[in-house]
Amino acid sequence: MWCGRNTEGWLRILVVSQYFWPENFRINDLVKEWLQRGHEVTVLTGIPNYPDGLVFEEYRREPESFSNFEGADIIRVPTMARGTGRLRLVLNYVSFALVASCFGLWRLRNKPADVIFVFEPSPVTVGLPAVWLSKIKRAPIIFWVLDIWPETLAALGVVRSTRVLGWVGQIVRFIYNRCTLVLGQSRGFLGGIARYCDDKAKIRYFPNWSEDVFMNDSVKPAPEVPKWAEGFTVVFAGNIGEAQDMPAVLDAVEQLKGNASIRWVIVGDGRKSDWLKVEVVRRGLDKQVLLPGRFPVERMPSFYAHADALLVSLKRGPVFSMTIPGKVQSYLMAGIPVLGMLDGEGAAVIRDARAGLTCAAGDDLGLAQAVQALAAMQAAERKQMGLNGQNYAQQEFGRAQLMDRLEALLTEAVTISKANA
Repeated sequence: MWCGRNTEGWLRILVVSQYFWPENFRINDLVKEWLQRGHEVTVLTGIPNYPDGLVFEEYRREPESFSNFEGADIIRVPTMARGTGRLRLVLNYVSFALVASCFGLWRLRNKPADVIFVFEPSPVTVGLPAVWLSKIKRAPIIFWVLDIWPETLAALGVVRSTRVLGWVGQIVRFIYNRCTLVLGQSRGFLGGIARYCDDKAKIRYFPNWSEDVFMNDSVKPAPEVPKWAEGFTVVFAGNIGEAQDMPAVLDAVEQLKGNASIRWVIVGDGRKSDWLKVEVVRRGLDKQVLLPGRFPVERMPSFYAHADALLVSLKRGPVFSMTIPGKVQSYLMAGIPVLGMLDGEGAAVIRDARAGLTCAAGDDLGLAQAVQALAAMQAAERKQMGLNGQNYAQQEFGRAQLMDRLEALLTEAVTISKANA
């Protein structure tokens, strides 16, 4: 029997996500919003170990404390931690897909669902348990694509075999064709999704939203960063991985090594963070670059308060040019000029918003010149850039309007499923 929307107007939403609180991902904010809107939410997820690759110590001590989030039931399945190295990462991806497809189904056997929402920043295999759950519970799937597979695997050099990439492509096609709606985080993603989705009518554009927490002008600067009113501070915040092209960022820092008035603060963690720490010392950049570490999203405004400019970077490549990094929306909402070393849609957003300066992906000299240009501007000119970005973010990526749109998409998926039952 089909489980549709009940007569009281709320939905029973089953979220399938390999990552969830206490890991720091936007799906946490989404679940909280749905709960506040009166929906019932259950989350199928893994053991928290991102980004360090080690199971969170607080979870080890009290795993039962992480079985409920703001009123949402959390069903956690055993997952091999990411660890370090390519093999461990692959095993992490595979273990969640397999265990969630078996053990997860059993744990959720008495949990009805009106709709299944899949959060996919990577890997795409998170969709496999959702497919089996959809068949058993006769619930439609909405799949939110934040990372294009298999193109990302090829772009990062994770997989070089064309045969293996072809197999991954078949998995992607299998998943997309069993979803009721497939959402792409940028318009550039829609064409990539369409290559593996037979029914193009099910594809929708749904971007990341700007988080309101970044509009707090009264926040105090983070004490972890020394005050430095006389200079110009560039802040990078977020994941430190292969895609962020940290070698090019450090090359830009070296270009400006002789300028004592410019400093760089890189806040975050990831698979390249250990490399970054070593490389900063090896290049003699420890006076120019501060690495305060990883902090929860709620602390980010306090680090932004030190910034004269906020930096976003991505590697060169077709898949990255289609991507709008989630930090772009947050940067714009913060009302601080944005420096972008990236191609395609991400750079276009910054330019369209008139919110900062951009250069091509991997262009360390261009980034250094952009930093110098921003530093040379009058404070009033930089302030106007920040206001431009904030206005653009509210118009294009406003949280409330996007939450309304996503709720309408959930209802649309349920309606389509009911019509096809």
